[in-house]
Amino acid sequence: MSTPHPGGPAHGQWAPPARARKGRRKWPWVLLAAVVLLAGGCAALVIGLAEETDKTVRVRYEVTGDAKGVSVAYTTWRGGGLVTQKESPPGLPWRKELETNDFVKGGLLAVTTGKSGGTVSCSVTVDDRRPWTATASGREATATCSGF
Repeated sequence: MSTPHPGGPAHGQWAPPARARKGRRKWPWVLLAAVVLLAGGCAALVIGLAEETDKTVRVRYEVTGDAKGVSVAYTTWRGGGLVTQKESPPGLPWRKELETNDFVKGGLLAVTTGKSGGTVSCSVTVDDRRPWTATASGREATATCSGF
């Protein structure tokens, strides 16, 4: 008859066999691989954004409509950042075109009708891609073209 060992199972109870420790743990290697992949992804994103801001693009803003006393606000790019410009053109249509190599996505063109109302439409074209457009009508209504 056997006697139970201290700290072991009582007589007649089954106990799993003791495991011998095999090899090294895998989780540090998995963690290291994840960190390397994350760092590589961040580096690729930074390089991609740097290439995007280094190329020269043509941005064309256009406002049409029958509204009087409109207010135009639009973004330009300087030093890698967006700068907002405001104008009150004497009449419509209004157009502005610029070339920039500091292009950052997230631009805006907003046109607000005056107190007498009317209709305005905005359009923004980057290079020769499909334009972003919007239309608004009424008193002090705003058409916003954004996200280009």
